[in-house]
Amino acid sequence: MSDLPRPEALFANIDYTPPKADWMDVPVEIKPGRYCYAANPDSVNYLDLPNAHKWNPLDDDWGLPENWQEIIFNGLRERLHKYRSFKIFMDICVRCGACADKCHFFIGSGDPKNMPVLRAELLRSVYRGEFTTFGKIMGRFVGGRKLTAEVLKEWWYYFFQCSECRRCSVFCPYGIDTAEVTIIGRELINLLGLNIDWIATPVANCYRTGNHLGIQPHALIDMIDFFCDDIEDITGIRPEPSFNKKGADILFVTPSGDVFADPGTYTCMGYLMLFEYLKREYGLDVTWSTYASEGGNFGFFTSHETMKRLNSKMYMEADRLGVKWILGGECGHMWRVVHQYMDTLNGPDFQASRMEVPFNPITGTVFKNAASTKMVHIAEFTADLIKHGKLNLDKKRNANVNLTWHDSCNTARGMGLLEEPRFVAKSVVEKFTDMPEGTIREQTFCCGGGAGLNAGENDELRMMGGLPRANAVKYVHEKHGVNMLGCVCAIDRAVLPNSMAYWVPEVSVCGLHELVANALVFPGEKERETDLRGEDLPGMEDE
Repeated sequence: MSDLPRPEALFANIDYTPPKADWMDVPVEIKPGRYCYAANPDSVNYLDLPNAHKWNPLDDDWGLPENWQEIIFNGLRERLHKYRSFKIFMDICVRCGACADKCHFFIGSGDPKNMPVLRAELLRSVYRGEFTTFGKIMGRFVGGRKLTAEVLKEWWYYFFQCSECRRCSVFCPYGIDTAEVTIIGRELINLLGLNIDWIATPVANCYRTGNHLGIQPHALIDMIDFFCDDIEDITGIRPEPSFNKKGADILFVTPSGDVFADPGTYTCMGYLMLFEYLKREYGLDVTWSTYASEGGNFGFFTSHETMKRLNSKMYMEADRLGVKWILGGECGHMWRVVHQYMDTLNGPDFQASRMEVPFNPITGTVFKNAASTKMVHIAEFTADLIKHGKLNLDKKRNANVNLTWHDSCNTARGMGLLEEPRFVAKSVVEKFTDMPEGTIREQTFCCGGGAGLNAGENDELRMMGGLPRANAVKYVHEKHGVNMLGCVCAIDRAVLPNSMAYWVPEVSVCGLHELVANALVFPGEKERETDLRGEDLPGMEDE
């Protein structure tokens, strides 16, 4: 853990003054608090990724293979041929700077190499210098340079200062997706075994146990059983979830972070209460898997191949259990992969033939938007239930909550899930205020810890990256009394509490279905005195 400076000191150190030297002449300086630890070689080896070895980003020698440049060039050549979009992105950028001030990491750090245009230029300059005729002949005059060990370290440092949120792409007049450049850049340095541990080890865990945290099946059931105990204490109703049930209507898959750490645990309790309500009232049969127990996809931050393999496990389990379709929990990168990449990576016919276009038997709604993926986001599902009057909700139970909404990057920009979460939120809380335009919906700021950057050792980087979002939260807190930041992403629920505690300590963080469960009225439940966090409900303070 780095020595994190006070917020006022970190803020005061932001300097947007351009350096006097050309950016190519500014050496990379890997600073503690702004980088993640090197990957455990055992994890790299388990994933069958190349050059698993022990190394330290602060050392001069990174243990590179003798032919490391050849490996990079071959990998770059292969991806230029394979991904047409990547080749286009390498060639069409005119470096207009429209994206320059749109990245939260640049806003929070002032480092020019965190401008999306310049971060992409780190790779583009090598492409230009090593792969184009003009670049080979004219070099720096046309923005080309050679690939050196110093350049490689610069790649590693700054590609892991990008959360791949795609905010910059919204403002690019050419539609360049700089996140795709980061993804390819990370793939290339992974060819040399230069991953970070907060990505490699979760992916290895997911291969091994079905989830990023390495939770074994019996431990997963035990943890959910504890949640059921707490729900029974609060409501008098004990959920009875099913696990690995063959022939169930729906397979539910959510991030393992929801089972592991607050405030995600309250979101998980919300899922359990919703499914129990739907089972008792309408007979809906939802099952959890102890084997495909992870909705998140950290493979997305490593390579297209690992992304594909982790995505496939949910569908293989759906096939094994014989369910009709999949319901997905509140996760960001799971949904980006499913919505944007799956049909290309896994193929449109990957799902089992018995799976159906998702149909809600309670409301009669056919989710045509999920005809290809056979997977529905739980915000869409719950919004559909509320729209058709299928849930008995009491907003007054959330009267202590003055809510604002964080549009999670991958669900908002990645799949256009903008209004459904707000509809659900406004149906279960009395006080709701959006943050200013330009900071929400398609232009939402990132939490600062996406794309595998939510480690502990890079806390200074995360606080810098989280500054723009925190600043917008601070505005609605001071102007409208907002005290809660809602979201539909497990990474957000892991990163934003620390960011809020640092920048806006008066504001807490919650998931959507925690609020739904607080408002949900069960037939025969006992009078509730607390919410899912054990905090007194309005009017129950003196009971």
